[in-house]
Amino acid sequence: MHQSIPTPTTSAFVIGPFTIHFYALCIIVGVAAAIWLGNRRFVANFPEAHGVVADVAIYAIPAGVIGGRLYHVITSPELYFGTSGHPADIFKIWNGGLGIWGAIALGTFIAFIAYRALARKKELPSFLYFLDALAPGVLIAQAIGRWGNWFNGELFGRPLDAPWALAVPTFLRPSGYLSFTTFHPTFLYESLWCLVVAALLINLGVRLTPGSIFFVYVALYSLGRFFIEGLRIDTAHTFGGLRLNQYVAVLLALGASAFLLKNSRRSR
Repeated sequence: MHQSIPTPTTSAFVIGPFTIHFYALCIIVGVAAAIWLGNRRFVANFPEAHGVVADVAIYAIPAGVIGGRLYHVITSPELYFGTSGHPADIFKIWNGGLGIWGAIALGTFIAFIAYRALARKKELPSFLYFLDALAPGVLIAQAIGRWGNWFNGELFGRPLDAPWALAVPTFLRPSGYLSFTTFHPTFLYESLWCLVVAALLINLGVRLTPGSIFFVYVALYSLGRFFIEGLRIDTAHTFGGLRLNQYVAVLLALGASAFLLKNSRRSR
């Protein structure tokens, strides 16, 4: 058998009366990295905006978690309301199940409201500059957060026999794949793709019109997610041979590309 990436034998640890889940820890570390990098990028161009990123994050981060959870529940209702579902499990986010599309959508909407409120008190640039500053950090947060799926032993891809394959214990393998031992580590693919796109966005600098860096993020992330999603074998709604998230990825990639084309001749 080839060498492979092992699935962790535990997804949490206990400190006194508290149980710390690695999934939640990955999200927290990712959020901290996003705030730090976003603030550094924003203040570098707009020194008067010191502290704005953290102030907006107070509202946007909880909204992002709620949005991500809502998206997951809406697109997978049978897990919580089906014959074997338990509605109370909706609140157990440490078990996984945060849809990035919902997280970005609701998080961005609430961030806009919070940013506009701050803009009334101090002179701040367009919200599009704020999105551009945050985009690379959000990708890094996603890259770190995906490792939470590794600790949970979830969201892996089709069987794979390669040195970088993920070894999955029998009790975590879906029905129909019990005889296979190693699978595509889609969490790793997505994590690496996010880091590559983040590096690209950082190097774009200010050569694009306001908002373009954010929409490049949406377009490129969605492009990579389309192919990565196609490798996954976890339960999902499919239409015409494609998973629901693949359709969402296509729509977002096309929408972001349309914005970029429309503004390609504008100058900062």
